[in-house]
Amino acid sequence: MISVAEAKQKVLQHATNLPPARMRLLQVAGMVLAEDVYSPINIPPFDQSSMDGYAFSFEDWKANKSLKIKGEMAAGSNDVAGLSSGKAIRIFTGAALPPGADTVVMQEKTKTRYDSLVIEDDNLLKGLNVRVKGSEIRVGDLALAKDTLLTPAAVGFLAGVGITEVLVYPYPSVSIIVTGNELQTPGQPLLQGQVYESNSFSLQAALKQLHITQIKVDNAEDTLEKVRQVLKDALQQSDIVFLTGGVSVGDYDFVATAAAENGVEKIFHKIKQRPGRPLYFGKKACPNEVIGQESKLVFGLPGNPASVLTCFYEYVEPALKKMIKQKTGMQIMHSPLAKPFKKVTGLTHFLKGFYDGKTVMALHAQESYRLSSFAKANCLIKIDEEKTVCEEGELVEIHLLPF
Repeated sequence: MISVAEAKQKVLQHATNLPPARMRLLQVAGMVLAEDVYSPINIPPFDQSSMDGYAFSFEDWKANKSLKIKGEMAAGSNDVAGLSSGKAIRIFTGAALPPGADTVVMQEKTKTRYDSLVIEDDNLLKGLNVRVKGSEIRVGDLALAKDTLLTPAAVGFLAGVGITEVLVYPYPSVSIIVTGNELQTPGQPLLQGQVYESNSFSLQAALKQLHITQIKVDNAEDTLEKVRQVLKDALQQSDIVFLTGGVSVGDYDFVATAAAENGVEKIFHKIKQRPGRPLYFGKKACPNEVIGQESKLVFGLPGNPASVLTCFYEYVEPALKKMIKQKTGMQIMHSPLAKPFKKVTGLTHFLKGFYDGKTVMALHAQESYRLSSFAKANCLIKIDEEKTVCEEGELVEIHLLPF
């Protein structure tokens, strides 16, 4: 067995960025740019009114103090007629200023007498209430730099400069292989010796919280031949493969052997931790035609539900984030322990916990087969392998779950 720290280091060492892909703008929310993007246009593309009011030449108004109102300019109008001397035009928010105009007075600070405009604004300045052409960005300027996270605002900004597709680091495709002859699909009647399968449900939910939706779920009977064939198909179809169950040393645990027979290089198998000690991690080199991708990752997750989720958050989530060039969503902090805790030495413990903003409490039902406490947890409490006793009020390391 290897230590938790060594296992995490090895996972991140072998997790590499997926090859960039060019995608439509509506598909890239939450992804990271793989290129610099430059603006093809000015924004605004013309001098633009930021108010409903009247547009005019400031110097013309200073000289005459009286302007005749002639016509109007609505947003979207493509009228390019110029504004003659001594004239003002009714204008609306977002409309282009006509040639000859450089200032807008808001309508609340004006009066009209017959067809003349009276301005009642002591603070009027040249250029007031005008969005100057290119004031947001000019043609050829850098709009967004490579490695920028595409938030909703970033996507909207790119749309605003007319971009329709960009090069990004895409989300990986994932295969989940469920092993275990004792497992039954929820909704079906349970026979003697069966339990409902839940690991694929929790894994799919966790993946979808990371915006990963290209997920394929398969079931494999507890035979070496079946596990080997299902894993072979998954490695051809997906960027990363999870197997649940079958990673211990029982007579029906075939994951490690099936992986080896599919050309998967074992990086490690078993960690000095609880829960999740039997975790398997390996990689399979990609064929030469898979340009830019070095290898596909294989995680053999323990079968017990709490072990599956613990290993997912501690090892799989950081690897997935690195593949899409993002940082892990797990926040690490320290908090006083609400109640004392004892454990045996030799294994790092990840306890299902609840952090209330002041202290953290280890929840009941810490056994690896029990998921009820995980359903209430918002963090994992890490107790190092050499530690045996944690006192009430002692600072402990907690990992806030990314949801």
